[in-house]
Amino acid sequence: MGQAISLPFKIASTTLTFYRGFFYYLCGKGRYTSYLPPSSSSSESTTIPSYLQAPSTATGNDNDDAENITISSSSWTISNFSKSPLFYQHARVHLYSLASAFYLYNKPHYRKLSYKQDIVDNFANVAIPGTGLPLSLFVWNKPLALGLVCTASPICSFIASIHLWLKTRGKSSISNEYAIRLLAPDDWFSYWRLNCRVAGMHALLNDIPAGYEMENKWTFLEEGSKCDVPVSPYLDCPAIVVKHRNEEGGLGIHFYRNATDGGDWIIQERILNGDWVTQHLPQNAPLSTFRVITQSRGALDVSKKCAVEDVTALSCVFRAGRMGALTDHDSILFDVDVKTGKVLGGTTNAHWYRLGLHEVLPGRCPWRSSDHDITHHPDGDIPVSGSVVPNIREMLHLVETSHWKLCPDVPLVGWDVVLSADEKLPVCLLEVNLSCNFFRGSFDRKVYLDFLEDMVGRLQEMRLMADRDGKKFK
Repeated sequence: MGQAISLPFKIASTTLTFYRGFFYYLCGKGRYTSYLPPSSSSSESTTIPSYLQAPSTATGNDNDDAENITISSSSWTISNFSKSPLFYQHARVHLYSLASAFYLYNKPHYRKLSYKQDIVDNFANVAIPGTGLPLSLFVWNKPLALGLVCTASPICSFIASIHLWLKTRGKSSISNEYAIRLLAPDDWFSYWRLNCRVAGMHALLNDIPAGYEMENKWTFLEEGSKCDVPVSPYLDCPAIVVKHRNEEGGLGIHFYRNATDGGDWIIQERILNGDWVTQHLPQNAPLSTFRVITQSRGALDVSKKCAVEDVTALSCVFRAGRMGALTDHDSILFDVDVKTGKVLGGTTNAHWYRLGLHEVLPGRCPWRSSDHDITHHPDGDIPVSGSVVPNIREMLHLVETSHWKLCPDVPLVGWDVVLSADEKLPVCLLEVNLSCNFFRGSFDRKVYLDFLEDMVGRLQEMRLMADRDGKKFK
């Protein structure tokens, strides 16, 4: 009874913290002063408001879940996570970056004319699960986007906390889950957007370092070849002609001019899944890749030389493609232990891509995906969890050295790695993603959050300098 009575007050307190923290970084003192973590010895450390600092009693080591607080990819299963120092650190970074989206909104983006255009394009096929409405409808201007943040964030967080409480039959804490969803969200979408906002700020304030050109796949293939990075092979031919088998005469002929000859198309050799990948997939499955995320501390100061030791592989996910799918975007996401190569449980993120008003009907769209409890590929009941990815250390070393060689001035990179059937090129890189997401892979939270907080501190100093200089971004 006491918990039920206190619940509204806890919800209200968390909601107030969200609004105070968001507007603190959007237009309050946090917008115009240095970003300093509370561990700083400087007297200015008080610029971090008290409600975003962990209580002095919070150590993160006073329960049996201390290790999971650091490495797990799901927070709701961890008791007392919302009282740990990492929770408050995550909340600060999240709220700062969320507010920075409005600073970026009309400014140039490294791959679009503006940050606005980038989020409109990226949100066109993404919806809050169960709504069916593409999020692009709500970000066409700043007031609309601000309204989305101020209303959808607390409402969806509350619904998610109630949903989890019902799903676990009362075993979860509504107030703790609400705090996690609202202040330190660790779902697929929130990590993706956090990484995107950091990339957008970093590229803008550093005048788009050269490494961001790797997002252009043709540049990536050319530079990778020059640096002896094993990239996916391409054909050096002027053009390719494709004819539909059921079209008469010249009606079904299409010409594709190769990028090697100044065209817009990259014509590549077909890559086939290697033996290890094939045995974990159903028949007629697409090329299935590993998504590996790396971070580079060399991006903190792009004027300094980066060492390969500054680059760290954070996570690895095996994207096991579905039967009949064209690409592994439709896949089961199996987490991989980066230390051992052991394949852990699988999950999906497909519920974020369910569009259409019919998705609001009961039973149509799940509110959340499974918490890594898939052990077999559903197309054929093929066992996947428990297998060991061959030569995981070599794979991680490849992406770390590739990040160092090709784009050490980019904070986070998502690599699509192929274990292929080609004996001459058994491991190769398909492409890079610089506004990347973890695809729900697990990683060391402390390593990641320490890096992001260092990055945010650096970016805030650069933003204040740009304000003082009246810098115009082009």
